[in-house]
Amino acid sequence: MNVVFQDFDVSVDHLRNLYGGELMVDGPQREWHACLIEIGRVIFEVFVPHEFLLNARYGPHYVGVEYEANMDEVREAVRASGIRIVRDIGIALHTHPADCFGIAFEFWNGYFHDSDWPLLGGQIKSAAYWRDEHPLGLTGLKSYTVGVFDIEAASAFFQSFLNAKTVYEAPRAAIGARAIGLQVADAVVELITPVEDGRLLQHLHRFGEGIRSTVFGVRDVEQARQYFTARGVNLVPGTEPNTCAVPAESNLGVIFEFSE
Repeated sequence: MNVVFQDFDVSVDHLRNLYGGELMVDGPQREWHACLIEIGRVIFEVFVPHEFLLNARYGPHYVGVEYEANMDEVREAVRASGIRIVRDIGIALHTHPADCFGIAFEFWNGYFHDSDWPLLGGQIKSAAYWRDEHPLGLTGLKSYTVGVFDIEAASAFFQSFLNAKTVYEAPRAAIGARAIGLQVADAVVELITPVEDGRLLQHLHRFGEGIRSTVFGVRDVEQARQYFTARGVNLVPGTEPNTCAVPAESNLGVIFEFSE
């Protein structure tokens, strides 16, 4: 998951202290200070611009999401779909969010989870550790939610560009929305669109279309509630029934959700 934050040290400390995140790569660059940090085998690439002026009105937000893919196939699919490329570094590229319902899709022909990371002295922690030993009981990435105005057009785009398959449709009363769940690779993309003046519509007015939240799987949602309560975090209802979320105002400006 690719995300823009405002303060590098504050962001890394927050993700480490609240979630047990592990810093994998520290990558200061001319344009920004970036890093990779892993939480429950979900890897976040954090981007912090050196000057926040051009981001200040928008604030912290999800830039997009990265997928492993063959880059020759990616370039052909991007060309065939008429999608612009906003950043291309050869071994990886980012699509233009204006062509992808507010998401900068990043593609790279590599794999993170079985590599050795010098800052960690080896590989990232195992799935068994996060599920059984860490007190939050994380089971990996369940899904990410994407707020859109035209859900049918967004669904058609994901099916055409990413070969997504529809796996469910459901109401999302807690945020005044309805959802279409799409299987893409090994996680679900949940498209959500407003049906009334609720939390999602307010979010869309504030940020526009794009990724709204990361949804972590947990072994037991009540265990997750107790974990955050013990740390003084006030949770809100998640997108789905029987889920919980750390709201943006308690999480550097972005939403994390937790679902069995």
